[in-house]
Amino acid sequence: MLRVLARILFVIAVPALLVTGWWLASDGSTDIYWPPLRTILKTFPDVWTGERLRADVLPSVTRLLAGYLSAAVVGVALGTVIGSYRRVRAVCEPVLEFLRAVPPPVLIPVIMLFAGIGDTMKIAVIASGCVWPILLNTVEGVRAVDSVMAETARSYGITGVARLRTVVLPSASPQIFAGLRQALSIGIILMVISEMFAASNGLGFTIVQFQRGFAIPDMWTGILVLGLLGFLLSVVFQLVERRVLGWYHGLRSTRRSS
Repeated sequence: MLRVLARILFVIAVPALLVTGWWLASDGSTDIYWPPLRTILKTFPDVWTGERLRADVLPSVTRLLAGYLSAAVVGVALGTVIGSYRRVRAVCEPVLEFLRAVPPPVLIPVIMLFAGIGDTMKIAVIASGCVWPILLNTVEGVRAVDSVMAETARSYGITGVARLRTVVLPSASPQIFAGLRQALSIGIILMVISEMFAASNGLGFTIVQFQRGFAIPDMWTGILVLGLLGFLLSVVFQLVERRVLGWYHGLRSTRRSS
């Protein structure tokens, strides 16, 4: 019980210190661009009503999930193929390194030419950025499959889909989830950036509209919503990760205690 309480206090200590510091630093501020935190918090419930949440937050989350899941499917599938075959990896590696070096926001005008300015463009931008950490981590995870396990599976005649399902993907899953975690933060950033281009709703669009209308406290509330959204998505991801990789975390705990 004491350990749980200590962990909870440890988790909330840094956010509490940051909020306290922000409150004290901004208290009494008369700068229009740096309103007091109390003013921002007072404005929050007036701005983010249920209607605005449905009109702006829900479309943003939908686009994020669509792009993120698309990138996950493509990244894991291609990463498994590339990581499994040395010749394929040798051919694809220069192309992958070139494409990975291109910042996804730079591709927005190009994607707009082919996908228009609707949700398809925004989903494509999110997917184009999220796919790389997933793909590259999957490649490394598949390459790092234990040779003893691979040879044992081969000696027992476990090949094809069965080998992929029982040996390759379970062994590579910790690395795959590391890529998925990195991609989630990238997806949130690209979600906001894509909504700043030719959009009519979404968090990015709304924050820019507040800024252009000099509704500065409202703009800061939008930034707070983005932070809360990122926090909630991170918590959900951790719950899924612990559920899927329960065997892996249990194995690590056993090794630490031994």
